[in-house]
Amino acid sequence: VRGRRLLAAADVVIADRLGPRDLLDELPPHVEVIDAAKIPYGRFMAQEAINNALIEHAKQGKAVVRLKGGDPYVFGRGMEEAQALAEAGIACTVVPGISSSISVPSAAGIPVTHRGVAHEFTVVSGHVAPDDERSLVDWPALARLRGTLVILMGVDKIGKIAEALIAHGRTADTPLALIQEGTTAAQRRVDATLGTVAEAVRTHEVRPPAVIVIGDVVRVGPQALA
Repeated sequence: VRGRRLLAAADVVIADRLGPRDLLDELPPHVEVIDAAKIPYGRFMAQEAINNALIEHAKQGKAVVRLKGGDPYVFGRGMEEAQALAEAGIACTVVPGISSSISVPSAAGIPVTHRGVAHEFTVVSGHVAPDDERSLVDWPALARLRGTLVILMGVDKIGKIAEALIAHGRTADTPLALIQEGTTAAQRRVDATLGTVAEAVRTHEVRPPAVIVIGDVVRVGPQALA
């Protein structure tokens, strides 16, 4: 509700592609909308340019809204933007969002936790492969966990991720679901296992953005009963 109220008072809106862009249609004609698309492997507005746009418009005395998808502090680089504003002496209000790591599985009928099935869930960025020296993720430790694993930004690395998880203890028949374009009209769900996910991505032409859910919770939702 707070987000809707602030958006209604905006002079400038800097919007991500994954944000609730339908809300932009409700804005008055005088509101300037800046597209910071950030399309995976496509066109995007550099982070520094986004920071500068926020600062410059705010310095002009305008009410600026940065419209993001999910939660701005969960792989959303929201803190980088807040830091840039703070360094420029500009106050900002952060409106928490619902992370896609939770909302997208829910929209696809998957609970990330379920009584007697999973008592924890872990959210991981998959944009860097397990064998990449830049990776900060302890994949062997993740493989030993019994709960749900939610991977964001991991579509093109899921083959290597699955191999790493299997190599360190997860079974190849561990259920998995890929939810593409979650919470939008284009949402679709593809089910597979750790052993078959690489082929499933190719066969079904799964493309980003997609949230990947790994674990037994994949089989407890309404779709599993159909």
